[in-house]
Amino acid sequence: MNARGDDGGGGDRFAFTTENLARAEALVRRYPEGRQASAVLPLLDLAQRQNGGWLPPAALDYVADFLAMPRIRVREVATFYTMFNLKPVGRHHVQVCTTTPCWLRGSDEVVGVCRRVLGIGLGETTRDGRFTLSEVECLGACVNAPMMQINDDFYEDLDAAATERVLNALRAGEAPKPGPQTTRQFSAPASGPTTLKTIATKHQE
Repeated sequence: MNARGDDGGGGDRFAFTTENLARAEALVRRYPEGRQASAVLPLLDLAQRQNGGWLPPAALDYVADFLAMPRIRVREVATFYTMFNLKPVGRHHVQVCTTTPCWLRGSDEVVGVCRRVLGIGLGETTRDGRFTLSEVECLGACVNAPMMQINDDFYEDLDAAATERVLNALRAGEAPKPGPQTTRQFSAPASGPTTLKTIATKHQE
């Protein structure tokens, strides 16, 4: 690790803040000697969070130097994983899943509401820089389809009204409740208990 710094930023220069530098060093220490390159994913995530949600070339090079990795290898990682953004995104990055399970459950409607409410298309950012709208592949919440991820939170079991409600809450500076937007509990059956309910009935008899 031969890169150090105390000031963060985007553009042509990047360095971890003092606080993030300590975090980065702690992350690297989790891996055996000679395997420090394994920390590239968490360090890129740390850099992206510090830089307002995206990774400029300077941040990619900084992480590569920090881990003593060839810079091209870090760029290969950053361009492979869609969780890393290589251009600026809005304060609220709205990522709508349109893979088959979500599409079958109405993701086209969710995308349509996002377009209408935010006034932008896929891959675009609002003029005030508050929202970016993206289409993404499966986010692993198929049982709660359709869904969207906004920053670190999942919003699931969406329909047109629920999607609009979440977006309007964010526009108003509020914090909408993440997770299912119905009465469902996490990933439990949407119709309520089945097997456990049957067992309870038998015990009562």
